Amino acid sequence: MTSKDKPPVLVVLQLTGGNDYLNTVIPYTDQNYYDSRQSLRIDEDSSLKLDDQMALHPTMEPMRQIYQRGDMAVIHGVGYENSPRSHFRSMDIWHTCEPDIIGTEGWLGRAVRDLDPTGENPVTGVNIGQGLPRAMLAPGVSVASVADLSTYGLLTGIQREDLRSRMLQRFVNMYGQAIGTGPVQDYLGQTGLDALKGAGILKEGLSRYTSGVEYADNPIAKSLRDVAMIHTADVGTRVFYTQHGSFDTHASQAPTFDNLWTDVSGAISDFWDDLREHDAHDNVIMFLFSEFGRRVRDNGSGTDHGAAGACFAIGPAVEGGMHREYPDTRAEALDQGDLVPNQDFRGVYSTILEDWLDLDPVPIVNGHFEQPDFVGTSTAST
Repeated sequence: MTSKDKPPVLVVLQLTGGNDYLNTVIPYTDQNYYDSRQSLRIDEDSSLKLDDQMALHPTMEPMRQIYQRGDMAVIHGVGYENSPRSHFRSMDIWHTCEPDIIGTEGWLGRAVRDLDPTGENPVTGVNIGQGLPRAMLAPGVSVASVADLSTYGLLTGIQREDLRSRMLQRFVNMYGQAIGTGPVQDYLGQTGLDALKGAGILKEGLSRYTSGVEYADNPIAKSLRDVAMIHTADVGTRVFYTQHGSFDTHASQAPTFDNLWTDVSGAISDFWDDLREHDAHDNVIMFLFSEFGRRVRDNGSGTDHGAAGACFAIGPAVEGGMHREYPDTRAEALDQGDLVPNQDFRGVYSTILEDWLDLDPVPIVNGHFEQPDFVGTSTAST
């Protein structure tokens, strides 16, 4: 699977808020694009050309360089039928693979359960950020959610492990009596003990981290630096999750979009440089997605909620280039003014699950879906 037979690792970056597909991957030879984007068009001379039809936003030069090395796949037209164009519902669908009902299990939570069925390692799955995304939730699955690596874990101010364990048990007993015993108490106890164990694992590994890469001072750079720190510590984490936004650009899109993609592109480039410095890059794929694209026609200052979008996969094991077709931009081909998806997102997930993580995707994504072929053989070049 990878060039050195190390366990494959997945890093998911959620572009929260609905990233503008048309101004991210620009069809610079398509007159419909220029006719629809009266105020937000990116001129051909300013766009970063990838081939004779597609270009990236001008702020994405670091990602263009990765693409030119053959280590970035652009997956076009991703979405699902009957998009609700609601942030909360659409993100929920992407997280649970349940477009028709309210799902209770996340696709990556299921993946972590398959990767570590006995729950032996409490840091098999790690979220970098506040809270825990629904994508990582599944019954019986422990996922470390790290907002600040320096303070991760429960009762971290108490140095002695035996004392922390006693304090934690008092916490469990107190809340177990207040809200019930049995499964609730067991859950509280196990969650706390997993956090305690996970904190110890991470702290031991992170103490060895040094890097010559100077990340920028912004949230996504800090998040990806934390991913690199944990990954290079070699503590057995297989799935990382983090997010950046908001890409909900109804107004003042131009400056907001510039800042967002400047930060994201730079952070991604620094992340891969960091992994290469540590010779820890050849078994990693990074996956970027957003809950939907934006409306084809701009609103004068920004763009409104749309449907089809683009996903990106990055890494030396990726089959670089364009995958699937850019949706038809003609007015008569649009659905309520939006690009129509031609690649179900569950098929994209299935490629990652089957071809990269070596898992059966069907029970994780709830069915069989056409899979784009963007995972290949590592060349360790990113």
